Amino acid sequence: MNDPTQDPRFLHNPYPTYAAMRSECPVQAVPTGSSGHRSYLVTGYAEARQALSDPRLSKDTAAFFADKGSRRRLHPALAHNMLASDPPQHTHLRKLVSSAFTTGTVAELRPFIAQVTDALLDQWPIGEQVDLVAGLAVPLPVIVICELLGVPEADRREVQRWSAELFAAAKPDLIDAASHSVADYMTGLIAAKRLQPGDSILDRLISARDGNDHLSEEELVSLAVLLLVAGHETTTNYLGNAALALLQHPAELERLRSNPRDIPASLDELLRFDSPVSTATFRYTTEAITLGGTEIPAGVPVLVALGAANRDPKRFPSPNQLNLDRETSGHLSFGHGIHRCVGAPLAKAEADIALRAILSRFPGIRLAVSPDQLDWRHTRLVRGLASLPVLTVATALPRPPA
Repeated sequence: MNDPTQDPRFLHNPYPTYAAMRSECPVQAVPTGSSGHRSYLVTGYAEARQALSDPRLSKDTAAFFADKGSRRRLHPALAHNMLASDPPQHTHLRKLVSSAFTTGTVAELRPFIAQVTDALLDQWPIGEQVDLVAGLAVPLPVIVICELLGVPEADRREVQRWSAELFAAAKPDLIDAASHSVADYMTGLIAAKRLQPGDSILDRLISARDGNDHLSEEELVSLAVLLLVAGHETTTNYLGNAALALLQHPAELERLRSNPRDIPASLDELLRFDSPVSTATFRYTTEAITLGGTEIPAGVPVLVALGAANRDPKRFPSPNQLNLDRETSGHLSFGHGIHRCVGAPLAKAEADIALRAILSRFPGIRLAVSPDQLDWRHTRLVRGLASLPVLTVATALPRPPA
């Protein structure tokens, strides 16, 4: 069978494809590349939630590929990271980083996030076309996570480039090379921080490594790379997707412009509507299981389509409609279970601050091109815009009809 997600139209709008697959069967086999092997794609909400918390689905990527004779040369720091591990290793690693992303810790960061946001928006000319992705969605989360990790300002542009290359679709050599570049960089940064310590998250992890927390050097580098990449990649897509959703729904945009206090309560619906992570990271069955009525043999990959699950009408009525009053608890954009995104509070804080600033400073902002002209990133793992051209109108447009 052909993989419907390879259709060029899928990148622009995957949801009709997901809906068709879900209505046929919420869990079904799809080809994996040109190898003739199969994976199982999960598009139903209940099935996705079950898969994300089922201990029979392992994330130990290294164990899965150990006997596959893979020609890939991904750096061990990425091949053996926290997201690619199971308990008890995962439990130990997650505990070390969770304290850096609590609601209280993130609240202390809000003034810095607001300062960075304002500085970026200061560079937007009024009444002209601006790329919201390049001008805000990319640099804001990069600056924030680099600040948290103590990455020098001069290195941040290159770090962001390596991160983008790690998500390049169908370019394994580029991905592998980027993995070595970013891991080698973080190894060097860790060495430099040992000589001249600071108070960043990375410094705290180094202290754990050099203290009594039994963190190996490989685990230290792996955590540093993961925080650097995951700490901004998802947020970049979230900001772009959320802005586009509002620009395509002027009544909802006007509501938030007029009542910015409603923005925090709207963040989860914006996440559900167009998830910044399209497919959850790698999982495979350690034994035969039945999921959504489909029998899945042992030892095969299971791909959980978070974006599809968030549009399942059995869980979210009229799922293709953006409804800021919707009850969205349980959406899967940040995952579910023990692997739920540890950086969720930070991502939502950045989105809250960014949307407030944009709507305050450019209340008449609108798309500069038609939606079908937008360029989406060529990857199935994350869903995000390569660019988002907008017109920076500084006066509010007439209110849309009720």
